[in-house]
Amino acid sequence: MNEAPSQRHEPHEHDGPEDGAGHEGPRPSRRSVLWTAGAAGAGLGIAGLGSGSAAAAGTGQAAGAATAAREAEAPRGKHKTMIGVPFERRATVRVGIIGLGNRGMGMLPLYLDIPGVRVVAVCDPVKDKAAKAVQLVTGAGQPAPVVYSKGDHDFENLVERGDLDFVYIATPWDWHFEMARAALLAGKHVGVECPAAMRMDQLWDLVDLSERTRRHCMQVENCCYGRNEMRVLRMAHAGRFGKLLHAAGAYNHDLRQLMFDPTYYEGPWRRLWHTRLRGDLYPTHGFGPIANYMDVNRGDRVVRMSSYGTPALGLAEYRAAHMPPGDPSWKESYIESDRTFSLLQTAKGRVLRLEHDVSTPHPYSRINSLGGTKGVFEDYPERIYIEPDQSNDQWGDFSKYAEWDHWLWKEHANPPGGHGGMDYIMLFRIMQCFQLGLVPDFDVYDAATWSAPVMLSHASIKAKGEPQEFPDFTRGLWRKPRQGVDSPKPTA
Repeated sequence: MNEAPSQRHEPHEHDGPEDGAGHEGPRPSRRSVLWTAGAAGAGLGIAGLGSGSAAAAGTGQAAGAATAAREAEAPRGKHKTMIGVPFERRATVRVGIIGLGNRGMGMLPLYLDIPGVRVVAVCDPVKDKAAKAVQLVTGAGQPAPVVYSKGDHDFENLVERGDLDFVYIATPWDWHFEMARAALLAGKHVGVECPAAMRMDQLWDLVDLSERTRRHCMQVENCCYGRNEMRVLRMAHAGRFGKLLHAAGAYNHDLRQLMFDPTYYEGPWRRLWHTRLRGDLYPTHGFGPIANYMDVNRGDRVVRMSSYGTPALGLAEYRAAHMPPGDPSWKESYIESDRTFSLLQTAKGRVLRLEHDVSTPHPYSRINSLGGTKGVFEDYPERIYIEPDQSNDQWGDFSKYAEWDHWLWKEHANPPGGHGGMDYIMLFRIMQCFQLGLVPDFDVYDAATWSAPVMLSHASIKAKGEPQEFPDFTRGLWRKPRQGVDSPKPTA
């Protein structure tokens, strides 16, 4: 790609956690915060591995591994799969947005930029944010959306509207499952920010609910639609890297300042997760793209995962240097590893590596690498080495491979919005599939797969790196190749 690194989709300081960080929106109520803290105290990493597994928490490495193995077994589905199920065709897609903090308000103008999309309802208990959203919608020439601002649970009224097709959730992680569940039960398709849920039983519930309601529940993982990621994806599927062997992805992003900023988040919800879990809290940005390269859920699947974590020192050191005595953060005890390293093996024997670090100083990186029998790509900075193009141990210029750009990037060379335009590309494609009645590029099985490392990494670190069996959310249907983000251009 020709842009300099500063012109790509790395976040600037004011951007905050890169896309899909579950930015502000409905404030986590005291009930929600207490529930998640209590769940973590009960052993969320192992209890979260599946329904009914809480009793296994803290019973030792062998018991933890046995529990994970049992929960990894795919339960028999009561309903037909959602694999290959198209959206019902809509000339105009009517959208409701829950959460109008940094992420939700940043994505709202992109919905308004897409032809054939109408924002009919918005929800946030902070009335000033809702009022600003209304101004954005009417300023774009659309009728004023209906506002839902009556407390933490007014989203339940939004999802019941009869004039909604798609509900977009951009709220703190604590709320993702509850809101997605409500929208599915109300008969709406759902796009939820990352991660889709924070417990394994909740991921299974979303799979079951999507199948039962016949509505899609999608992880809106925009990094899958980055220009580099889509170019590498097309090259990989065309065999330019040979037979694929390994890949790596990460979310390494210094968030210390933002996590201690009293105005950036609605309360300390993001930082509080560092008092609850030890594993990879935000795997999807790294995992989603490399899962696409490897056709995970589309011909291959992850079968096991081992994780290791460093000591938790970074946030406490930052607090000591920057926070005044008496600040509420001094009551917090951080257990989240400053950096986690996870190795995942697939059914075909290929190896994936994930990293997570938001607590120490370092440049932003999602790593985004792919290797095969004919060469390798590495990002941050972008560089490539494939035969026969390169030789003499010299990296090649990745910008010279622009012919491999995905058709979406060829049609939208300068897309609007932040993060280098991949937010817009993702939303445009979702809405396009809706308007044309197509199968979406990703589904609830991908959402569950990309989010599962949150729980599995915590369990593995707690068990001193013992491998955790990875659930098969497709219930065996991963064996059949199918299209994903590397989708053909519609002919309609």
